[in-house]
Amino acid sequence: MANVVVVGSQWGDEGKGKIVDWLSEQADIVVRFQGGHNAGHTLVIDGITYKLSLLPSGVVRPGKLSVIGNGVVIDPRALLEEIDRLKGQGIDVTPQSLRIAENATLILPLHQELDAVRESSNMLTRVGTTRRGIGPAYEDKVGRRAIRMMDLADPLALGRKIERLLAHHNALRRGLGLEEVGVGTVREQLESVAPRVLPYLDSVWSLLDHKRREGKRILFEGAQGALLDIDHGTYPFVTSSNTVAAQAATGSGLGPSAIGYVLGICKAYTTRVGEGPFPTEQANDIGRLLGERGREFGTVTGRPRRCGWFDAVVVRYAVRVNGLTGLAVTKLDVLDTFAQIPVCVGYTLDGEELDTMPADGESIARVRAVYEQLPGWERPTTAVRRLADLPPAARAYLDRLQDLARCPVRYVSVGTRRDQIIAVP
Repeated sequence: MANVVVVGSQWGDEGKGKIVDWLSEQADIVVRFQGGHNAGHTLVIDGITYKLSLLPSGVVRPGKLSVIGNGVVIDPRALLEEIDRLKGQGIDVTPQSLRIAENATLILPLHQELDAVRESSNMLTRVGTTRRGIGPAYEDKVGRRAIRMMDLADPLALGRKIERLLAHHNALRRGLGLEEVGVGTVREQLESVAPRVLPYLDSVWSLLDHKRREGKRILFEGAQGALLDIDHGTYPFVTSSNTVAAQAATGSGLGPSAIGYVLGICKAYTTRVGEGPFPTEQANDIGRLLGERGREFGTVTGRPRRCGWFDAVVVRYAVRVNGLTGLAVTKLDVLDTFAQIPVCVGYTLDGEELDTMPADGESIARVRAVYEQLPGWERPTTAVRRLADLPPAARAYLDRLQDLARCPVRYVSVGTRRDQIIAVP
């Protein structure tokens, strides 16, 4: 196993957590490199369901080192709540098993409040954020006024940095009709979590470089999906970070040469949470059936996911912008009952045929999906563990997906449990 990056190849929620958990058996270190606690990964292990938001999926495996990189924005209260919740499920997260980049940006309560106010008032261009303060925290990061993890260890400088932050935020709050926030309030919020958070801090770039030189195997875990990337997604209905594979290097401090394999995760159909264009969406009984069979509810928000057929244009685009080496197709079993399964092979826009995505969101919202009908298999696949044992129509479906995506399928998931996975020879 080379150092592997796992990224989403659709609009997120593709089942990355399960695949990362499965791959982490062969890894020594699992690194989360972007996003925040707006992301959610669900793992089902020995009948126990673990819901993770900030912690890497490898944290549930004994003997693995989990790392949160500098590309992640961290709500320290949410982090501690997640650690405590896992402890209640028998998973003890300690400074020996988890290291956090000292230069990672913090999410503060004022970020969450600003996020919620904007989303509530922005009726014309509502993005559908989780209102957890992710976007405002990234804004402060690029605005060079953020509070970072390492600042918790320097009380003398902390007050000055809070003042710099509030000079911006209180001006915003006045304009929005919100009460200003005092330096003492923010300091108290940070000092209340500092003793529990500081023991996890590390120079992550140096740690990972040292481990790589020792020959340790590193697994990089992305959040969300390529179509939510701030640069390459369906803008403006995107997240606030880069979600593509290149961010694994930037968001951890390791150079691109450390990456040996890029695995893209995609569902056997397509889902999306929140607002934004979705060419293959089935806002009908078919979409509801996919949602019911796939249990399509957001791990973090509980919101129902919008469901539709597999969109090869989307995945083919993700293959290119991520430089994918292979694909893992999840939730194949959700399609077990369908006699016919449409697959989107291209778009038309104002009568013109397209085999790739338009650059702007308004055009994507106007495209019409061109479908190819594939035969279903109408047999259960949840007990299958070898590719050869899948129904012939299911194998033909996977063959067609990889042909359309122009990337080989390497793994197939046929259920929620850790063992319900097929490795393709």
